[in-house]
Amino acid sequence: MTNIFDTHAHYSSRQFDADRDAVLRALGEGGVVGVLECATHSGDAAAVLELAHKYPFVHAALGIHPESLGEEDAATVATYHGDWRAELAAMRPLFDDPAVIAVGEIGLDHHWPLPAQEQYDLFEAQLQLAQELDLPVSVHDREAHAEMYELLRQYRPRGVLHCYSGSAEDAAWLTAQGMALGFGGAVTYKGAKRAAKVLAMVPHELAVLETDCPYMSPEPVRGTRNDSRNIAHVAARIGEIWQMDAQSVLDLTAENAKRIFNQ
Repeated sequence: MTNIFDTHAHYSSRQFDADRDAVLRALGEGGVVGVLECATHSGDAAAVLELAHKYPFVHAALGIHPESLGEEDAATVATYHGDWRAELAAMRPLFDDPAVIAVGEIGLDHHWPLPAQEQYDLFEAQLQLAQELDLPVSVHDREAHAEMYELLRQYRPRGVLHCYSGSAEDAAWLTAQGMALGFGGAVTYKGAKRAAKVLAMVPHELAVLETDCPYMSPEPVRGTRNDSRNIAHVAARIGEIWQMDAQSVLDLTAENAKRIFNQ
């Protein structure tokens, strides 16, 4: 398979510390033409930028993930003691780097016991930053659809709602206002009926593929560390729904990703 564009990855994760460069070098040989490497707080921003500078197919997204409000080793807590406003201000000059093509990973997460209002305010501030910088976003939404959709309706950002887990009905209005939806390993799992229903109706030009690596490996490699080459399995499953061959799905979604992220 060729022409794989991974719109959401975390190669700066510790899980790649032992062989990061070997994996990234192998991606090109494995048909990968693009990777959006996403920061989760200011502490990993430098590593994200380093990868984007080192590998021509890697692009950077910078932002503060909602989970960083509660993780002791995240710079949001360890360095800024929860003052995300100061952290975001300190990160602001990094967005001048031409390797940065999106604001992300940002969003809301009600799965974990995180401060709801702080999350909301942080997400809104980063939507405003994306608007100011005229950049697309990479958005995390976990068990927070109501508040998430309120802000997406208000700000109407362009970009991707990554690892889309909402309904087909919500997918319809989200794509109608120009938001793309990201699909990864979860669509290959048994019981992924909601994802199949969404994929059956989503405009093909507003669907993109992703890994969220090192997490969310697809069948048949579920349970192993994920990387961008595994998107071929996701494309094969989507091809079954779209009645297309896997390579055509990869070609189409790669073009979508390039357009959405101005590449």
